Amino acid sequence: MTSAGFFTILDTVDSTNNYAMQQAQDGLANHGSAWFAIEQTSGKGQRGKKWATEKGKNIAMSLVLAPGKAKITTQFQLSAVAALACFEFLKHYGGDEMKIKWPNDLFWRDRKAGGILIENKFQGKAWKWAVVGIGININQQVFNKELSNAVSLKQITGKNFDTIALAKELHELVMKKLAEGRTSGEILQQYNERLYKINELVTLRKNGVKFDTHIKEVSAQGRLITIDAIEREFDFGEVEWLL
Repeated sequence: MTSAGFFTILDTVDSTNNYAMQQAQDGLANHGSAWFAIEQTSGKGQRGKKWATEKGKNIAMSLVLAPGKAKITTQFQLSAVAALACFEFLKHYGGDEMKIKWPNDLFWRDRKAGGILIENKFQGKAWKWAVVGIGININQQVFNKELSNAVSLKQITGKNFDTIALAKELHELVMKKLAEGRTSGEILQQYNERLYKINELVTLRKNGVKFDTHIKEVSAQGRLITIDAIEREFDFGEVEWLL
């Protein structure tokens, strides 16, 4: 393990989110502390899914944040700021076809370039810590069959990248975005402007039933709003995208 300020490099770990949360609980983390893993053996994705990553090829990083110091008041606001930072980072290196797929995946065309998992620690009603886990595909070119829609910056650009240098850059960008102190309205507007499939017809599935609907926007509460015969709203994990 090596450390430079708030950015620590781990040779191997089960999950950077698990490690970061434990550091926060043990009083060993500050606002902005980040842990990057060269190898992550049991990475976590949304809704209990695994995030598989090839050793040394990608960004697997978790940041510990004190929401009050970041002037963040809602969980979705934090999620949106993190997604916007990752979007800006990926667009810089991968071009203009990057989008934010609700709630917090990063897509290039119809393929997943990265994702964010946020886990929170509350003390009573106080939002004590947020652990923001970020996984970005950088140099990996072969993915498991269940990740058939995955894509990396290497595949998009044909270039090799220094994953540690990029992770440090992304860490700084996330912290910069949090420090900007934009209003919730400004954050929501920017998020929706970059929303994957906005105003397009998509197929979703809820409780085993498939249906077609148009993506309208994401609400201030982080709910996906779609419209077909009627307007609908969905919470995180309530519907599944069928691509």
